[in-house]
Amino acid sequence: MKKSIIALATAFTVFFSANTIQAKNNNSELTAIEIADSQLQSVYDAYFTVKDALIKSDSKLTSAKAKDLLSAITAVKMDKLKSNEHTVWMKVVKKLTADAKSISTSSDLKKQRETFKSLSKGTYDLIKVSSPTEPIYKQYCPMADADWLSKEKAVKNPYYGSSMLTCGNVVETIK
Repeated sequence: MKKSIIALATAFTVFFSANTIQAKNNNSELTAIEIADSQLQSVYDAYFTVKDALIKSDSKLTSAKAKDLLSAITAVKMDKLKSNEHTVWMKVVKKLTADAKSISTSSDLKKQRETFKSLSKGTYDLIKVSSPTEPIYKQYCPMADADWLSKEKAVKNPYYGSSMLTCGNVVETIK
């Protein structure tokens, strides 16, 4: 009887130890995935704040938000990205950085909007491979002949602000 209890206790110990080790391994994998997702999510979030400032036609706010975007871009740790994201990141990071810097140092709303076209293209290329958690809408304005990304389906045009706020349409939904 005593040997049975000891054998049973040993079996429980081994079982629970194995589960604990497996849980720790799963947590470290999950953390790596979460880190990769958060790496680019901060860039996307900052991009959306630049877009929102352009919608308001506020060049000072746009400049400030572009500085935040620049910080988010430089904070990305490339070695933490998924391989497909890393490949696209390497293609777009210099242009994203240059565009964010250009917008952040300009107080000319027209120039900021022109540079935002290029910024949107690079961000689109990146978000397309990163499987966003919520739908992202690629929108197009024929008057500006330019695209932008939005978290909302409703069109709010960053290229014309209040003068033509709803000019444009959704051309793609990225999921």
